[in-house]
Amino acid sequence: MIPTRHKPVLLICSLMLGMLFPIHQLKAQKVTRLEILNAELTAYDVKIGKDARKLIGDVQMKHEDVIMSCDSAYFYTSTGSVDAFSNVKIVQGDTLTLTGDRVHYDGNTKLARVRRNVKLVNNEITLLTDSLNYNRATEIAYYMGGGILTQEDNRLTSGRGRFFLESEIFYFMDSVVITNPDYTIYTDSLKYDTDTEISYFSGPTDIVSEERTIYCENGWYDTQQDISFVTDNAYLEEEGRTLKGDTLYYEADIGFGWASSNVELTDTTENMILKGNYGLYYSDQDYAIVTDSALMIQVDGTDTMYVHADTLRSLQNPENEESRILKAYNRVKIFRSDIQVMCDSLVYVEADSAFDFFGEPVLWSDENQLTAEQIRVVMVNQQLHRMYLTGVAFVASQKDSVKFDQMRGKEMTGYFSDNKLSKIVVTGNGQTIYYAVDQEVIIGANKTECSDLIIYLKENQISRVIYMTKPDGIFYPLHLFPSEEAKLTGFKWVEQWRPLTWKDVFFWK
Repeated sequence: MIPTRHKPVLLICSLMLGMLFPIHQLKAQKVTRLEILNAELTAYDVKIGKDARKLIGDVQMKHEDVIMSCDSAYFYTSTGSVDAFSNVKIVQGDTLTLTGDRVHYDGNTKLARVRRNVKLVNNEITLLTDSLNYNRATEIAYYMGGGILTQEDNRLTSGRGRFFLESEIFYFMDSVVITNPDYTIYTDSLKYDTDTEISYFSGPTDIVSEERTIYCENGWYDTQQDISFVTDNAYLEEEGRTLKGDTLYYEADIGFGWASSNVELTDTTENMILKGNYGLYYSDQDYAIVTDSALMIQVDGTDTMYVHADTLRSLQNPENEESRILKAYNRVKIFRSDIQVMCDSLVYVEADSAFDFFGEPVLWSDENQLTAEQIRVVMVNQQLHRMYLTGVAFVASQKDSVKFDQMRGKEMTGYFSDNKLSKIVVTGNGQTIYYAVDQEVIIGANKTECSDLIIYLKENQISRVIYMTKPDGIFYPLHLFPSEEAKLTGFKWVEQWRPLTWKDVFFWK
C-alpha cells in the first residue's frame, strides 16, 4: 500500500514519466503512459540530473504489455529514459522474461540495455549473457561478449548473437559451439531456428558425435531429425570411412547419405577409394554406389590398381560380414602396372581375393593379351597368383607388326610367378601358333592342334610347349607359312584399347 503522503509526488512523477514510453506509429498519435504500480519511496536528486527522479524499494512499472520491476530506478523526463538497478526484471506478455543487474531503457526507441548477469527466457529458450540489448519495437535482442543459449538438451555458446523473438531465430558469431548428448557442433557463424531446431552454417564447421564427424563450410543440420545437408569442402568420417563431395546429404537415423560433384569415399581399412560425381551411401548396410566418371583406387602393397566403370558398387559380403564385394558395370577398365583389363562388368570378392570379368573381357599381362567369355583372376598376398579363362579362351602376343604367337582352347588356367605369367594349361580343343626364333630372327612357325597342352613362358616369351594327347602339328619355314594360316579362329588384337596409364581407364573404344 502506497502511503497517502506520497500520492501527490507519484502523480507528478507519473505525468512526467508518461513521456518515456511513446507508442510508435499508432493512429491518432496516441502516447502510451507509463503506469507506476508501486514504489516505497520517491525522491528528487539533482546529483543525477536536473530532471531526474528516484524510485526506491519494490519498484514496479507497466508499459503496454511489459511489466518492469527492480529495487530502484532513475527517471529522466527530458530524454524519456529510465535506469533500473538491482534485481531488474522485465516481463513481456506470457512468453518473455528478461532479468539483469542493471537496465537502461529508452522509452522513445523502446531499447533496453541490460548489463551483468543477464538472463532472457522466451518460451523454452534461455539465454545467459553479461551484456544484452533488446529492442521492443523490432523484437530483436543481441548480445556481445559471450552468451549461452539452452533449449531442452541443446546448449549453445558464442561470442556474439542476435535473436529475433517473433520468429525465434538466432544468429551467432565468433567461436560458436552447440553441445547435445548426441553431438557437438563447432562453427564460426550460425543461424539457428529454435522452432524447427535447424542450424544453418556459414564458415568452417565440424559436427562431431561418437559415430561420425561431418565437416563443411556451408550448409544446415536438423538437430531434431539428425539430418545434415552440407557443402563447400564437405566430408563425413565414420568407422574408418570418409565420404567427400561438393554437396553431402546424410540421415543418421537410417544411415543413408548421398553426395554429388567430386565425390570420394575412402575406406582406410581396405586402402580403397571410390571416386565419381554422384554417390549413395548406406552406413548400416555398409553399402556404397558411385556413378558418373566412377573410379576405384586400391593400394596393393607397393602397387596401385585403378578401376573405372559407369557404375561402381561396394557392399558387405553376405557370406562373410568382415569382407566386401565390389561390382562394376558397363565399360570397365583396369590399370595396374602388371595387369590391365577391359570388360563389360566385374565382381571382386575380397574374401576370395578373386576378380571375375564378364562381357568380352580382355586382359593384358606384359606382352600377352588374353580373352575369353569369362576370366577369373585370383590374388594371394596382393600378388597375381592364378587365372582361369573359360569359353573360347585365347592368348596372343605380338612378334612383329603382323606376326602373333597364339593359343586357343576351351578352357585355360594361367599361373603367375612374381606377377608374371609363367605357365598356361590349355584344356579342350587346344590350338597353337608360335614362331621359332634363332638369334632374335624369326625362322619359322609351329602350328599345332592338341586337346590338352601346357605352355611355359620365360620373360613373357614361349619357352616350351608340352602337348599332352596326340598332337597334330607342322613346322613351316617362315617363307612357306601360308598367310591364311597365320590367324587362329576368333583371333583379334586390340592393343589400341589397352590402358597404358591410369588416366587411360577413362577412354573407351
